[in-house]
Amino acid sequence: MASDFQTYSSTAAVFCFFLLSFHSANAQSFIGVNYGQVADNLPPPEATAKLLQSTSIEKVRLYGADPAIIKALANTGIGIVIGAANGDIPALASDPNFAGNWVNSNVLAFYPASKIIVVTVGNEVITLPDQNLASQLVPAMQNVQNALNAASLGGKVKVSTVHSMAVLSQSEPPSGGAFGYGDTMKGLLQFLSTNGAPLMINPYPFFAYRDDPRPETKAFCLFQPNAGRLDANTGIKYMNMWDAQVDAIHSALKASGFKDVEIVVAETGWPYKGDSNEVGTNLENAKAYNGNLINHLRSKVGTPLMPGKSVDTYIFALYDEDLKPGPASERSFGLFNPDLSATYDAGLTKSTQTPAPTQSTPAPTPATPAPATTPTNPAPTTPVNPAPTTPVAPVNPAPTTPTVNPVPSPVVAAGIPATATSCRQRPSHLLILVSSHFSLLTRTRRALSFPFVLAMCVCDRVCFAGYGSCVYPAGSA
Repeated sequence: MASDFQTYSSTAAVFCFFLLSFHSANAQSFIGVNYGQVADNLPPPEATAKLLQSTSIEKVRLYGADPAIIKALANTGIGIVIGAANGDIPALASDPNFAGNWVNSNVLAFYPASKIIVVTVGNEVITLPDQNLASQLVPAMQNVQNALNAASLGGKVKVSTVHSMAVLSQSEPPSGGAFGYGDTMKGLLQFLSTNGAPLMINPYPFFAYRDDPRPETKAFCLFQPNAGRLDANTGIKYMNMWDAQVDAIHSALKASGFKDVEIVVAETGWPYKGDSNEVGTNLENAKAYNGNLINHLRSKVGTPLMPGKSVDTYIFALYDEDLKPGPASERSFGLFNPDLSATYDAGLTKSTQTPAPTQSTPAPTPATPAPATTPTNPAPTTPVNPAPTTPVAPVNPAPTTPTVNPVPSPVVAAGIPATATSCRQRPSHLLILVSSHFSLLTRTRRALSFPFVLAMCVCDRVCFAGYGSCVYPAGSA
């Protein structure tokens, strides 16, 4: 009897692991997108909301707090990052009432129907030439935090700011990553740590390749097969620029004494076209970078210094922004066109969520040192104040994935008294399986008997292997 119980317990553990793994494989909460508005041809926000629901994108970052977009995303479950402009920082820093009014108008007016998750105060402020503005950044963030705390949202809506990779004084090798900007950066990291907020960064392997357009650099930046680059301090051979850049930030956090601060990638992407003198700006490279990045995130292999974890990542960008100044590449990062068609297939539709193999960075192994990692040049500052959008004719929204009737749960089918409750409403109940045997008639007409094991597993949205509802003993729901 004891051995049978041990066998059932082991089987139950494997089954629970399967359920949790199933959930992890299908959750895409780490994939987001930037929704810029420096354009005069964007589709209506309502059409964009439906487009997003047809994809595996679960988070959207706005550079401002456009009420039409925030309203359109209400009741979609899509996480929203809103932003206070650089120009608002002095008032936010000096006037708590201004900060309170900003939170009331841009957060409380829409929350919780619109799932606002982060407020970013400014964009790439610390690396701007105006260090007077940088000195006001943390006081501005603190006043916004105080306003959220007063509204009992301090633990639900985080306050952060966004940085280019230029906040690093050293990025090579990845294990030697270190921050610059002295006390300003230290004060910011202390704020993030105290409030459980993420450090938001903008790594762009594209700019590293632009500055070093060798074939081996291209492969390294696009997650394609390459010889790798050795970090001599750790013995880790890095196989892509993404891992190297993110681990450089991780090392800088650790060296500063703030290893608990989470990293979020606020921007990354690759332009699909550019001027004739812009290297690497083509559809093939853009599809390779974004597609391989998405597969890398979905694999949850993580980075060498943060294994087994996918960093929340916001791809730049949802649409092209045709009014942005600069080279043609600045107006050519869009994943989708104004008519809601895809610019190219980056693997974001719900029918293409299965991870494809990518060349991941292996565990530390001795290797002959390769050339030093290409410097992690910062991405250009994205304009914070969006240009007004000219009204356009309504665009037919992309079709959403049709609803499928859930398959009856085998527990209910077996005649066990139970009730069904939505997993989204009851995310932490226990799924109970009853010890018994059932038979399965195979295609060869042979009846096979299987034990139905007593087990308790945490239910979190996926439920009974994807049946769509959690099953509990009658009276417990």
